[in-house]
Amino acid sequence: MKIYISCDMEGISGVVSPGHVEPGSGEYERFRRLMTREVNAVVEAALDFGALEVVVNDSHNKMDNILVEELHPRACLISGSPKPLSMMQGIDETFDAVFFVGYHARAGCSEAIMDHTYTGSVMYAKINGKFMSEAGLNGRLAGFYGVPVVLVTGDQNAVKCAKEELNDPVGVVVKEAVTRYSAKVFPFDVVKEKIREGVRQALEDLSRFSPTVEEGPVELEIAFWRSIMADMALLIPGMIKKDARTVVYTAKDYLEAYKVFRAALAVNSGIR
Repeated sequence: MKIYISCDMEGISGVVSPGHVEPGSGEYERFRRLMTREVNAVVEAALDFGALEVVVNDSHNKMDNILVEELHPRACLISGSPKPLSMMQGIDETFDAVFFVGYHARAGCSEAIMDHTYTGSVMYAKINGKFMSEAGLNGRLAGFYGVPVVLVTGDQNAVKCAKEELNDPVGVVVKEAVTRYSAKVFPFDVVKEKIREGVRQALEDLSRFSPTVEEGPVELEIAFWRSIMADMALLIPGMIKKDARTVVYTAKDYLEAYKVFRAALAVNSGIR
């Protein structure tokens, strides 16, 4: 059994504020250790319940947060940025299952720690008319390769988004968000046990999970917070403008849609 883990940071159990997740802040070094510890709990459980190979893709910010010297010795780490497939770099058809660890809710959700969709520049993203969180966007890329998302961890609305957008993965609520920057946080021993039980449920029968697949053509719609961002996205051939802040692209398949989404964010990376 080969497991792919995409790990973000906002949904890690103790994280509640921007200072916890921003490199250079006073609290960041402490919280990257907590992130590494939580990933290790997931890896350990996966190995205990049948995994033979685990690949972890660091998927937050500059994507070099996880401390490789403290990572579980049986896990392989994909670290650094930029990566062509970003939060899903390394995914392919050789994996049996995908875990999303430390994920957050889509932009615009209430009672959700630091809700956003890939960057603060995105008001919303839709695939074939359906609102997407990062779990939905990334899970469809796993689905393109025929791999199901079987586990999602984060606050209660991160889990809710994933269950709405994907084919019913196991959800582990590692904290209960109160506002964008506050949450009820559990002791790590409690979190570790919740994770272990979630991994057990996910891996005891992988046949009950199915990949989330978008058959082509695939319509991508992105609404930005500023009109100039939509204007810049029009540099991508085939992109059309829906309104001042919204662009639409019709892709031949989901891999193309995902790459165009990444490109639209990249051309706006320097705009504030």
